[in-house]
Amino acid sequence: MTIPRMAAAALAGVPAAVQAQGIWAGRRQLFVRFAGEAETATMYTSTALLKEIARQLTRSAFHSIAIGGRDPMGNLEFLLASFGDTPSALPLMLDSDGQRPEALAMFAPHLALTQVTVDFVGPDGMRASAIETLAAAAGAGCAHALVLNPREDTSDGQLLRLIEQAHTTSADTQVLIHPFMTGEPPMLDRRWSTLLEQAMALHADTRLALRLPAPAGLR
Repeated sequence: MTIPRMAAAALAGVPAAVQAQGIWAGRRQLFVRFAGEAETATMYTSTALLKEIARQLTRSAFHSIAIGGRDPMGNLEFLLASFGDTPSALPLMLDSDGQRPEALAMFAPHLALTQVTVDFVGPDGMRASAIETLAAAAGAGCAHALVLNPREDTSDGQLLRLIEQAHTTSADTQVLIHPFMTGEPPMLDRRWSTLLEQAMALHADTRLALRLPAPAGLR
C-alpha cells in the first residue's frame, strides 16, 4: 500500500526540554509537538522538520526525540514522510493517548518506544483504544509502556482494570503510575503504596514516580 505524503503539519515548535513523565522521564529530548487548538502553530514540511532537528543536534546533546502534542497519530503521513525513509539520528519516542491503533501499527517499526498515556479524561470507552495501541506496538516488536495519570476522582479499580488489561495484552508492557500529592505541604498518601502492591500482583513491571513539573518538565 502506498502512503500519500503530507506536505506539512502544524507544530507547536521543536523545543528542547526535559521529559516530564513516563518511562524516559528526566531525559533531555527534542520535542516534535503537534499543535493544539489553543497553541500557536508553525507549519513545517517534513524537510524543514528534519533540517531543524539536524541543526539542533549540532548545537547540543539529546537522549532522544519525543513525538507528542495533540493527536500525533492523526498526522501519520507527515510522520512517515519525516522519519519513514531514513533512520532517525536519535531514538524516537511516541507519546499519545492511544486513540489511533491502526496508524500506530504502521509507524511503530520506526519507533524505539511507544508510550500510551491515559489522563482519565473522557468516557471509559476511550481506554479500549489505548489497550489496542499497546497491542499494535507489541505486534510490531516495539517497546511499549502504559503511563497512568490518575485524577482525584479516579478510583483504584479503574487503575487496576487497565493494568490487568495491559498485562493480558502484552506481558512486556512497562506500567508507570504518576500519583498526585495532597495536603499542605503536598505529600503522597499511603494509598499509593497499597495500590502499587495490588498492581504488582497483576503485573510485575509496575512502578510509581512523580512527574517533573513545568517549566523544567515538558510532555
